[in-house]
Amino acid sequence: MTEAVDGLKPELFWRYFAEIACIPRPSKHEELIARYVLDTAEKLGLRATQDGCGNIVVKKPASPGREQVRSICLQAHLDMVCEKNVAKIHDFLKDPIELVRRGEVLMANGTTLGADNGVGVAANLAVMADRSLVHGPLELLFTVDEETGLTGAQNLDPALVESRTLLNLDSEEEGMLIVGCAGGRDALGRWQVAFESAPAHFVACFLSVKGLRGGHSGLEIDKGLGNAIKLLNRAVMRLSAVDARLSTIDGGKMRNAIPRECGALLFIPRESVNRAEELVSELNATFRGELAFVEPDLVVSMARQDGAGNGKVLVPSLQQKLCRTIAALPHGVLHMSADIPGLAETSTNLASVATTEDDIVLVTSQRSSVASRLTEAAETVAVIFELGGARVEASDGYPGWKPNLASPILKLAQECHRSLYGKDAEVRAIHAGLECGIIGERIPGMDMVSFGPTLEAVHSPDEKIYIESVAKFWEFLLAILKSSE
Repeated sequence: MTEAVDGLKPELFWRYFAEIACIPRPSKHEELIARYVLDTAEKLGLRATQDGCGNIVVKKPASPGREQVRSICLQAHLDMVCEKNVAKIHDFLKDPIELVRRGEVLMANGTTLGADNGVGVAANLAVMADRSLVHGPLELLFTVDEETGLTGAQNLDPALVESRTLLNLDSEEEGMLIVGCAGGRDALGRWQVAFESAPAHFVACFLSVKGLRGGHSGLEIDKGLGNAIKLLNRAVMRLSAVDARLSTIDGGKMRNAIPRECGALLFIPRESVNRAEELVSELNATFRGELAFVEPDLVVSMARQDGAGNGKVLVPSLQQKLCRTIAALPHGVLHMSADIPGLAETSTNLASVATTEDDIVLVTSQRSSVASRLTEAAETVAVIFELGGARVEASDGYPGWKPNLASPILKLAQECHRSLYGKDAEVRAIHAGLECGIIGERIPGMDMVSFGPTLEAVHSPDEKIYIESVAKFWEFLLAILKSSE
């Protein structure tokens, strides 16, 4: 496993990055990685505390002569998004992430890499272990369950953290300082299933959409990427021309990832299967034409399912309600920011759909840096669900992080960046959600900035980290710690 990072600098960072890649850490299953952090702290002689939610703080005393410097908290989250290609055999609860170096980037073999937020975890561990660093008192905060609701930050025990300055190590573009982020809410629609037997002369066929890039529903929602659920639903509705009946539909996994794949089991009149196959071929050409520049690997296909028998299909009224709801639900950017050029202000992600014996569940996620617009987006989605006959369930959501351009830690970070590189870092707010907004609510008066190395395609099996950017990220982090007063 370590071969992929051999020779990379900074050596200590990459050693820890490779080690944590071997430790399963899906959201809500952070026990093993938390144990590793606690054991590492104990081996290094550092005091660690864990709250009732599972968040951990490790305290590292100041280097000699720096005891009077203000305390700084370095924060990262332990969990990762677990996505894989269909053909990849991988159990995220057991198997290590297989690291692969490809030129200037590090990736995983057919799965998410976990650089989000393995970068922050590895950096915290390296800071804990490196006794040569110059710094004031440090608190290394590791939160849990960021990716499926930020529940670790939401339940953080404020007494765990004494610092009032925080460096969030969960951003994804080197040379950029993040000072604000969007808030978010989830809304899902649930239909009780109603099946009937498929007609005897109908043939089972499996329709699929594959090959999409997917990605982070905040950072990449403005890229015009394909949504596998929306595309597959268009195909199902087109196939209604040959009386196709829907049995099951499943696609997407994570509320904060744009769905890359979706599949549906259909039953089609035997005499119409050839025509259905022609329609799917036409749709494949149409969709590839629409998304040619952003989704070159998109494939829409249909295969007959021998041995599927007559099976069960949704009653026509439910099929119609479901398909029309998916068609009506928005996906993508709803509003661009009027204040910050190029920033997506409000968006919604049609994230996943799943069929069980009891119900069909459609999950969406809304984001906005404007609270009223977030409410509007969530209400719009809820109304569409209600019109489609679904029972609506909504989360309370999490707050955004309002930029503070007069922030002392922002000023210090800019001074360090100018000293190192002769220019200012770019200061931005992002459309993704960060734990900073929640931590700022839990611990009033916290002064925060977020930064990191350059990552791409997070939340997808194409996730990558640019190796050279890590060295600059590490150098920048140490400069801030050394310069703090």
